[in-house]
Amino acid sequence: MELSLLIGAMIAAAIYVLTPGPAFLAMLGLGAAQGRAASAGFLFGHLAGDIMWAGLALVAIIGSRVMDPVVFHALAMVCGVYLFWLGFRALTARSKAEGGVDMVIRRPWRRGLIFGITNPKGYPVAVAMFTALLAKNADMLDWGSMAGLLAASLVGFILADLILIWLVGLGFLRKFYLRYQIWIVRATGLIFIGFAVQAITSSLPGLWHWRKT
Repeated sequence: MELSLLIGAMIAAAIYVLTPGPAFLAMLGLGAAQGRAASAGFLFGHLAGDIMWAGLALVAIIGSRVMDPVVFHALAMVCGVYLFWLGFRALTARSKAEGGVDMVIRRPWRRGLIFGITNPKGYPVAVAMFTALLAKNADMLDWGSMAGLLAASLVGFILADLILIWLVGLGFLRKFYLRYQIWIVRATGLIFIGFAVQAITSSLPGLWHWRKT
């Protein structure tokens, strides 16, 4: 396999992780509130979702509509409903009597795992990133490339995760977050609800069309 393909997959994966979205905001808030260990646990769990969405994006790019589009419409609906629930919880969070927000995540890796596989930005962003960076070598892509591309993507995911773990532990960021924690949590919840509504409304036409056929 051409080295340029592997490098392209690695860069696409890193950009995918570093692009702000629901998971990025959740990790930032969790890490600032509970420390680098919590954010590392979240990202470790989220890695499963990253690999899944990257794999599906590569299937779509290499296979060219191998999978029925209704699969992705159904996934978008599930993602949207779950994200709406998370957003509602964050929007209605309340401050504890001793300060802080009463939303401690006891198993960050599990939250990251669930978030990763239900992330509404996962598939479309992964397809966009990988298409942009692999398009010039599209004639060299085949099913035999999948394993190498996924391995290169995994390297990109891990490198980007390490950058985020370093970023979230910076002192000034942690102090800012703890000072305005309740408002940041609620604002994040509102953003999550916005993403959820977008995911749900974008999936409805496809599901409705499938139901009528």
